[in-house]
Amino acid sequence: MAQSTDMIAPFVEDQIRMVEGRKVISYGTSSYGYDVRCADQFKIFTNIHSAMVDPKAFDSRSFVDIRGNECIIPPNSFALASTVEYFKIPRDVLTICVGKSTYARCGIIVNVTPLEPEWEGHVTLEFSNTTNLPAKIYAFEGVAQLLFFQSDEACEVSYKGKEGKYQGQTGVTLPRA
Repeated sequence: MAQSTDMIAPFVEDQIRMVEGRKVISYGTSSYGYDVRCADQFKIFTNIHSAMVDPKAFDSRSFVDIRGNECIIPPNSFALASTVEYFKIPRDVLTICVGKSTYARCGIIVNVTPLEPEWEGHVTLEFSNTTNLPAKIYAFEGVAQLLFFQSDEACEVSYKGKEGKYQGQTGVTLPRA
């Protein structure tokens, strides 16, 4: 379905565990889902400007921007990134994201809200480092698994139909009021 509907781009048909002779955290098609990769742009929460975190009036000074093949999340902190893949969710599909066990076993929690029917864009990934140690995230490697639930019928009102505020997002997208 993903290939025939251009639901995932770029689409990786197999589960990739090695790239150019080196081990990577797996990505691509899995048994019942798709393991997404993290792009190389990160936003790490910081208290450098003492800005308040307010979802209705978000201050972008709450983040430090990092670009690279890895990101170090400070202890008990948080970072945002986006998927390499761009998604176009069909009208009869709901998508749930769960973290990969490799990161979960290191105290790194991935949080993503459901991808509603007819939502499209790069997924903004939220990483929480729950440990009291710095934690590393690797760009262009697997970070989370998406699970797709197809209904017998299309939903009555889709994300596109209600003109959702995150429709068509690209890259790391901050909260919008």
